[in-house]
Amino acid sequence: MTDDNTENTAPEMPETGMHEIPGSEPESSGPRGERIAKALARAGVASRRDIERMIEDGRIKLGGQIVTHPATFVQPGDIMLVDGKPVDSPERTRLWRYHKPDGLMTTHKDPEGRKTVFDTLPEGLPRVISVGRLDINSEGLLLLTNDGELARRLELPGNAWVRRYRVRVFGVVDEKRLASLIDGFEYDGVRYGSIEAALDSKKGDNAWLTVSLREGKNREIRRVMEGLNLHVSRLIRLSYGPFQLGSLKARELEEVPGKTLREQLPDLPAPKRHRTR
Repeated sequence: MTDDNTENTAPEMPETGMHEIPGSEPESSGPRGERIAKALARAGVASRRDIERMIEDGRIKLGGQIVTHPATFVQPGDIMLVDGKPVDSPERTRLWRYHKPDGLMTTHKDPEGRKTVFDTLPEGLPRVISVGRLDINSEGLLLLTNDGELARRLELPGNAWVRRYRVRVFGVVDEKRLASLIDGFEYDGVRYGSIEAALDSKKGDNAWLTVSLREGKNREIRRVMEGLNLHVSRLIRLSYGPFQLGSLKARELEEVPGKTLREQLPDLPAPKRHRTR
């Protein structure tokens, strides 16, 4: 999940393995239960990909046994342990809007020791993960959730949700080239999808743009502007689909009301419950 504007929208690889029943649906949660990677993601432990890495490292147990494959299935009442600690039963799915300032990493732990978004969140908040990412120099709306499955769903390219940004650039803005981004753009061997970009104001060599996109490749806005000979000096995400930054101030956090969440995602499933100790 990377996004400077930057959601990682690469499709998730299918899970296969010794526990899989030929011809079955990969997302099945029928009599066999629910895949452990999915169940732990729904409990807010981490993303499915991170959980699969945790399984490879032998950090997850089910019924006292080390889990060796992400296609292991969990039944209601099963006890799941992560690093020897029981996993709490999933809460109801929740979503928060957070105004990320620049200077913070969107990761739970930075190997270089830089401060992260999660270091700044108020005490008492359940474990949350981000929906996509904003790079260290980007600001604005970052969605946080306690449900890894919801995060994955909101990041999927098939949603085609518009991400809207306010962008300050340095350089000479060619409005015709800016408008042509609607047809897509190729730069440095990478093809970018349709982008809506408009000039809002300019003063000298500085200008403010409004930029909207649906795809969200890594550092997409910065790279595309570089291809137009423009340097991005500030990037603020204003909205992610129907969710708006609004009047949130830097580092402020506000939960999306459950009613609003259900209106925007009417088929959101209720969390599965698993017994814990």
